[in-house]
Amino acid sequence: MASSMPPRPVKGRGAPLNHESARFNLPLREADGDWLDQLDAVDDGAPPLRTTVTIEHPRSIISRNSSPDLPFDQSINAYRGCEHGCIYCYARPTHAWLDLSPGLDFESRLFAKPDAAKLLRATLRKPGYIPKVIALGTNTDPYQPIEAEHRITRSILEVCLEARNPVAITTKSDRVLRDLDLLADMARLDLVAVALSITTLDARMARTLEPRAATPRKRLAALRALHQVGVPAHVNVSPVIPAITDHEIEALVAAGSEAGARSASYIPVRLPHEVAPLFRAWLDTHFPERAAKVMAIIQQMRGGRDNDPEFGARMRGQGPWADLIRTRFRLAVKRAGLNQHKWLLDTTSFRAPADGMQGELF
Repeated sequence: MASSMPPRPVKGRGAPLNHESARFNLPLREADGDWLDQLDAVDDGAPPLRTTVTIEHPRSIISRNSSPDLPFDQSINAYRGCEHGCIYCYARPTHAWLDLSPGLDFESRLFAKPDAAKLLRATLRKPGYIPKVIALGTNTDPYQPIEAEHRITRSILEVCLEARNPVAITTKSDRVLRDLDLLADMARLDLVAVALSITTLDARMARTLEPRAATPRKRLAALRALHQVGVPAHVNVSPVIPAITDHEIEALVAAGSEAGARSASYIPVRLPHEVAPLFRAWLDTHFPERAAKVMAIIQQMRGGRDNDPEFGARMRGQGPWADLIRTRFRLAVKRAGLNQHKWLLDTTSFRAPADGMQGELF
């Protein structure tokens, strides 16, 4: 018999459970209620959920899209899954394609692509390649903890610098500063811009929403450090979660501006596919007293549903709540003097990189 109690939080993780994927017949992975009731008394708590990394060898590395509401049409994801564990992450459903759960599996069973730089080099050498901005961090964070060991993102940046191909990075981690040498060189050539996503300034709230991401203070420090070496810095107030983080919109924009961001953007929380039930379980676990209110507002913004996948609307929302958030954000940006200039990255200096073979030297 299923337990009616909300799921227990998993220490250091975002999702409180491994939710099934009805789309792909993924079996539900959760313990029965009796075992949960006896867990602490008999087993002294659950064993720690450890992160595993599987090496993946794809045949290509650049993903392309034709979405009219995205500012890029090609991207690279060095990793599948993300250890940051952000409960609201719209990329969670991608793990269902691997017959894994978008819940805890997404943040603990990761995949790395060590051949990424080699594949990128081969792609950039193709005669038909048209130089365009490559987006990093569009699906999973390029600077999540395993980057410290695998350094795949850094190898991608090295190829892009050599080829003079521009890059736009989105991250929640101050680990981006480990590549400050490369980023500074790329910035001098107008080849890079970096966006730091900051959801809240409250460290306690951040630990609940994004348990293994850098603290808000560290993200603001990263913005400041990037600005100081001339890297165009952007603050992404995303996602805005009504009745959870929306009261911080003005403070987040102001803090980003003070740290050196030149521009700012926002996206209302999105709950596609399996993200919606996971987010509901998270609310029941951490904010049971306001769970119904939060979901009611989200549904008002999403045409009566948990999620609206329509192009354009998915990034803005609709209705009075969405209009209010949009107005508040616009006024905050105006007060901070942001968004005065567009990011203009150079695609005219592209040159095909060397093939990496010894023969190139002779």
